Amino acid sequence: MTSAALWGGRFRAAPDPALTAFSRSDPSHLRLFPQDIAGSRSHARELNRAGILTADELTSMLRALDAIESDIADGIKVPAPSDEDIHTFIERLLIERLGDLGGKLRAGRSRNDQAANNLKLYLRDEARHIVAGLIGLCEALVAQAERHVETQAPGFTHLQAAQPIVFGHQLLAHAQALLRDMDRFLDWDKRSARSPLGAAALAGSAIALDPQASAAELGYDGVCENSIDAVGSRDHVAEFLFVTAMIGVDLSRLCEEIILWCSQGAGWARLDDRFATGSSIMPQKKNPDIAELTRGRSARLIGNLNAMMIALKGLPFAYNRDLIEDKRAAFETVDSLHLVLPAMTGLIATLSFDTARMAQAATSGFTLATEMADWLARRGIPFSHAHEITGRAVRYCEDKAIGLDALTDDDLAAIDPALDGDVRQHLSVEAALAARSGFGGTAPAAVRRQIARYAAALAGPRAFATGGSRQP
Repeated sequence: MTSAALWGGRFRAAPDPALTAFSRSDPSHLRLFPQDIAGSRSHARELNRAGILTADELTSMLRALDAIESDIADGIKVPAPSDEDIHTFIERLLIERLGDLGGKLRAGRSRNDQAANNLKLYLRDEARHIVAGLIGLCEALVAQAERHVETQAPGFTHLQAAQPIVFGHQLLAHAQALLRDMDRFLDWDKRSARSPLGAAALAGSAIALDPQASAAELGYDGVCENSIDAVGSRDHVAEFLFVTAMIGVDLSRLCEEIILWCSQGAGWARLDDRFATGSSIMPQKKNPDIAELTRGRSARLIGNLNAMMIALKGLPFAYNRDLIEDKRAAFETVDSLHLVLPAMTGLIATLSFDTARMAQAATSGFTLATEMADWLARRGIPFSHAHEITGRAVRYCEDKAIGLDALTDDDLAAIDPALDGDVRQHLSVEAALAARSGFGGTAPAAVRRQIARYAAALAGPRAFATGGSRQP
């Protein structure tokens, strides 16, 4: 009977319990059993092509792998303390079912190319799930934007009121950032669609000589060109973690704004009771915990990227055990986003807004000053001079505690001879918004066109999210 242990023949002593405890894979790695079994099926077919397995043996092997996958999925079979990792676990189950035939599957492959393949398949699938979650969140943002194409609000720079905008434009700014994150995943997947199977430990396999067939079976576009690179590199993991860290950053910025909108000082937004929490001591509180938790969770997404990069930076080629850190970082990141994205989608979809209060704030802080400067520039005055005149007008209004739109003809003449009453027709939020009707601008008509283009831009991510990777 073949031993289920994957190594040990050259050792004279059993592993010390401290080594065993330290070396054993984390229980979270069990989630990779579908990928490990998918790779095993492809490898069994490769062994059949190589003449290691007969047609009947291949049939028996595939049936056993199917049954093992079902038993693990149903919780009937779980790893034993003696199982060092998922590969040991599955091979043990295979040998229990098939005897020595089960031990044949190890020929021509290594845990090194298995481990690389398992995580790559997993991340390619999870990238699609994450993109699907992002699409739902972006649809919620766009739905809110459609409701607020005409809603006036102040736009900010340096967190200071700057110029009037329509609030839908602000919401779409966040949707555009998340769209780029989805596009990054599509781009990442193109570089990650290369199979490491056939690389074996590092030098390639003397038995599995047709890795292209296995790659096609598993949904890859091709095979890694270099066997050392195939097992020793994890830049596809690091890049995945960069994309997810960028998602965390983009979500955190959105959350910061939601927290500000819901504050009593702003009073722009109201949280739905289903997506808010209260205080154990202050009965009146209604807290934006989803936004705060997401903002906090982004730190962990960034930290996982940092941990992976540090683990990689000093490694010689090819495989090193340090690379086991790839799964911890990837799993925590994936699990975090599966919690964050549905909660954020619900939060965004159910927010309600005080549009009257937002419109009132649209002119606070002299947000129409740029309209005066632009009006002067259109009259041929150099903008540097127009800027200076408008600055004096703001100072004049501050002294008199009035707004720019309240300046009389006498006031305007006193500020500068270049100003006259015609400027007042440009000193309104409606005029300021309408003037910015160019591509990407905040005019309602421009924002409606942006929404239409955004819907079309989601076609690529939708196709990616529903495509999946094939695992026979």
